[in-house]
Amino acid sequence: MIEMTLAEVADVVGGAAHGEATVTGGAFVDTRTPEPGGLFVAIAGERVDGHDLAAAAGDAGAVAVLGSRPTDLPTVVVDDVTAALGRLARHVVDRLPDVVVLAMTGSQGKTGTKDYLAHVLSEAGTTVATRGNFNNELGVPLTVLRATPETRYLVVEMGARGVGHIAELCRIAPPHVAAVLNVGTAHIGEFGGREAIARAKGEIVEALPPDGTAVLNADDDLVAAMAARTVATVTTFGDGSAGRAPDVSVSEVSTDEIGRQSFELSHRGSGATVHLAQVGAFQWRNAAAAAAMALAAGLDLDTVADSLADAGPASRWRMELTERADGLVVVNDAYNANPESMRAALETLAGIGARSGRRTVAVLGEMLELGDEAAAAHHGVGAYAAEVGVDVLVTVGPGAAAVAEGFGAGGTAGVIIPTAGRDEAADWLRHNVSAADVVLVKASRGAALELIADDLLTRGGNEGSSTR
Repeated sequence: MIEMTLAEVADVVGGAAHGEATVTGGAFVDTRTPEPGGLFVAIAGERVDGHDLAAAAGDAGAVAVLGSRPTDLPTVVVDDVTAALGRLARHVVDRLPDVVVLAMTGSQGKTGTKDYLAHVLSEAGTTVATRGNFNNELGVPLTVLRATPETRYLVVEMGARGVGHIAELCRIAPPHVAAVLNVGTAHIGEFGGREAIARAKGEIVEALPPDGTAVLNADDDLVAAMAARTVATVTTFGDGSAGRAPDVSVSEVSTDEIGRQSFELSHRGSGATVHLAQVGAFQWRNAAAAAAMALAAGLDLDTVADSLADAGPASRWRMELTERADGLVVVNDAYNANPESMRAALETLAGIGARSGRRTVAVLGEMLELGDEAAAAHHGVGAYAAEVGVDVLVTVGPGAAAVAEGFGAGGTAGVIIPTAGRDEAADWLRHNVSAADVVLVKASRGAALELIADDLLTRGGNEGSSTR
């Protein structure tokens, strides 16, 4: 964050300064992840009131608080803490005239694309990027407030729970380059349909200035149509599967034994070969989107291709592939899930099994926020698991029961193991998987299935016979 006195912060956000301090670090809302010299943002939640944690925040390194009432630390008091945080972030962006803001949204792939892009841009200049999936009205300003005068690129992931949300986030961090990755069914229960999701996602390109660049997925009809919603230059990416020739094109995609992809990346008549280090059937799309954004920011194709090749996973529990000491392979993709990402992960699992000869075990939990589409979506995921030939399906909890139903209805010869919850699933896995298997673990964040993956990797060893 740029250095500011408490009085300056109060003036920017329209608050009252109680005490004196100089803020030199970023802002934070969790005392477990402090910013030394920073500003603690006190949010009064349903279960925890951040104002009661001010002293702990001070012990962790905060020099001041932004809150709705005075605290034990010097405090800027405002009526609406979240709105004030957004105003402060916009002030910081405006004070950094040389920073290039790159924003992205999409139903899936935001975090993976963001991680690729941040890695590529860091080759060209100091880069600040969203941590994890801090992509809402708190996460976006917290990301912005980590920027300093040395920051050249600011990479911001933006999520939406309704029409108007992304427009508001763009007022906090106005983008110079903005990408829409796809329009899927994540959060469809809140929006009511893909068209409504598209309306919300497209707000990101409407926020661009005439000298900005909109990066659009040429292979997604709803995204490609957003070209009409922006005054900025439009750059597209994809493999041409929808019949549109993308500006940043991917071809000749191949996959190695453990699911790492290679492909040809082309732009304006030039080409480069990219060998990705990360696992996943969807990785080329994330990498292509990141490449298109980096090219729009002025990087050259060779630099982009080389940087993509050495980019490792920057965020936890997203297609994390780990081989246990005895040889068992665990793919931990437990951070989040929707029907599209479930199918991509199952495709990756099946591919690893086919290329390596391993038995495939899919441990799947519930997908949340699907509304009236939930039952059909879960059934469809199970049917897809049967279609790609998953050998063993372990469902976790009653919310995943329809996945088992879809798997069984798919006419598969695979084994179905329904379990009541994480403990039962972990116990079955400890006794029934071995070095000859590859296990995928995936569900929405609320299911916390990373605990099952951790159990598999830390408890180790096969304690019983396989189902095969």
